[in-house]
Parts: sequence; structure tokens; C-alpha cells
Amino acid sequence: MLPSGQIHSSADARRIARRRLPWMVFDYMDGNAGEEHGAELNRRALQDIRLRTRVLVNVSDRSLDLPVFDHAAARPFGISPMGMCNLAAPGADLMLARLAADYEIPHGVSTVASTPLEKIIEVAEGHAWFQLYFSGDGSSAMKLVERAKTAGYRTLVLTLDVPEVGRRPRELRHGFKMPFRIGPPQFVDFAMHPRWSLSTLFRGKPQMANFPDGTFDRTESRARADWDYLARLRDRWAGKLVVKGVLDAEDALRLKQAGVDAIQISSHGGRQLDSAIPPVLALPDIRQAVGPDFPLFYDSGLRSGEDVVKVLASGADFTFLGRILLYAIAAKGEAGLRELWDVISQETSLTLAQIGATSPLPALLGQSLGRSDRSAQGSAAQ
Repeated sequence: MLPSGQIHSSADARRIARRRLPWMVFDYMDGNAGEEHGAELNRRALQDIRLRTRVLVNVSDRSLDLPVFDHAAARPFGISPMGMCNLAAPGADLMLARLAADYEIPHGVSTVASTPLEKIIEVAEGHAWFQLYFSGDGSSAMKLVERAKTAGYRTLVLTLDVPEVGRRPRELRHGFKMPFRIGPPQFVDFAMHPRWSLSTLFRGKPQMANFPDGTFDRTESRARADWDYLARLRDRWAGKLVVKGVLDAEDALRLKQAGVDAIQISSHGGRQLDSAIPPVLALPDIRQAVGPDFPLFYDSGLRSGEDVVKVLASGADFTFLGRILLYAIAAKGEAGLRELWDVISQETSLTLAQIGATSPLPALLGQSLGRSDRSAQGSAAQ
């Protein structure tokens, strides 16, 4: 029997994390909206994409480099913005930042990161994008924009798929709130997971570090965000502007016309609307709407290097990994993160070899989808 602590896939990392994390923390990290059918449907849609294998192609010299905006990242995937990463393990934010620096990949830094945005971009050696939530009347968000600019961020990611925080029953059952409110159920939960509890106690409980005064309300309505706000933000922010959380082709076209620099197709990992269209099925329509040269990024449901290649072949220009990285950190700390990163990298490279490709450039992968899958994707996204 293989040692239970080895990570050979993202499923291994999740299995170990589930055992080591308090139930409240794991279900916050792992849970999705509603009955969680939407997240499952997106996984099935990704699994159902078929790739054409090729033979007698010399693929001995392969590269995983992929341009994103103005530089070549050393992998075709970056780190999606995730809130309160230090819940996985103390120092998780900086583990991710060091990874971003080593591979020169974009590290999405959440508004509700558990490490100050200034520290993360320093450790990431500039390879960090700041993710922004609109809240209230938008004034506090604009203050964060100025902080990000001062700290040296050159790319801003505006997340727009959270007009209201989705209902995530697994979170609600455990009474998950930030900051923590400890009652008898949570006390028992933490006591049954002493490794996590003691290390967290020793390093200090995770907090929303960009708001040391506690002014940010995670559940606050963001329903007042509109096109006028986007226009003001575009005028204020001179760097690259990415809009994240887009699943509609008409929205995508209007965003392009409004002057955003890229769109990130995403269902928030299935955490917002259980009945949302699977992002991978929305991708072909959005690509058709914005044209072949407009940058499209993708996150939600990616669990392997094969998934990464499938999404690039389907029309995305770059991908982002999310909670699977936190599973790996929860499982084995920074060593686990690097272990899973190597697994995803190997899976991506091996998939390229099987389909006769030497690079993850989307233009080279477009013919790798099975013919029936291309037609099925087009019809499913209508």
C-alpha cells in the first residue's frame, strides 16, 4: 500500500486536507453554492471534452512557457485569487507568492487575503495581480486601488460575479464567519484537529489583513456595481484591467468595448450560483463574441494538467488554479504545494506529448479537440 501522505493528484491533496483540517475550515474551502450540482456539472463538462491523440510527431523538446500580457510565464497556469488562504496553513499566502516568483506566473491577491497586499507582491517579486471587490458605494474599493498602485501592482482583477454572496450550506451549517466566532461546536471541531489548531494558535488566527480595522464585511451587498462604476475604475486605473466572473457572451463583448484588457471566464468555482452555466461551455460563445485576439483567461473546476490543456484548446489564453493549491498546502505545507505543482506540470507536459504538441500555445492546440466535442460544446453553450 502506498504511503497515505503522498500526492499523486489533486484528489490526493484534497483527501489528505479533508483529514487534517477542521470541518468548518475544510467545508469553507471545499463547499459550493446550493446543492453543489453546478460545480459537479462543470467537472463533468470538463471530463467529457475529448482530445485527439497523434503519433509520429517529434515532441521530445517541449516547453510549458506561455505568454500572458507582457511576459512569458513559465507555466500555462497561474494562481487564482482566494480569500483567507492562511486558513489552509500559517503562511500559505507567502508560500503561493514564492511559487509565483519562482515560475514568473501571476498570483491573484484577494481583497480578503490574510497577508497585506504590499507584503505579497514583495515576496512574489512583482508577479502579483490585485483582485478587487466592489462594496458599498465603491469608495472603499477605490482606496484599495490606490494602495495597489502604490505597492507596484500593474494588473487589477475586478471580480463581478458576487453581487450578493451565494448561499453555501456547508459553510452555514458550521457557522463559518470571519472573524471567527468560537462556540461549543467550533471548539470541539478545533480540539479534534490539534495539528491545525496548535499551529494556527501559535502563529495567530488568520484575519483579513488588508482591513486591520475590521471595516470589511465579507457578506456586504455589492449589488450597486454598474457600468458607470466600471467606467470610473477604467479611468482611475492605468494598468491592465481584467474582469473576472463572466459567463455571458453579450457581457463579454460589452466589456471589451468598455476598454478592459482581458476577461476571466469563471463561475467563482461554483460558489455563487448552483444553476450557472458551466464555464467551459460558455467559453466557445465568448471566444466567438470577442474575436480570436482578445485575451480570455479561465478558472473554475480545473483539477489536472489535462484540464488545463482542454481549456486552452477550447479557446482560453491562460488558466488559473484555485482551491487545489490550498488542499496541497493543508495536506503538507509548502512541500505539498510544490509536490502538487510538479504533478500538474507533469500532467500538462505529458498531455501535450500525447496530442502531438510541444507548446501550450492555444493557437497550436485548437485542432486537438475531438470533432464531436467541438460541435457539442457549441450547441451546449447556446
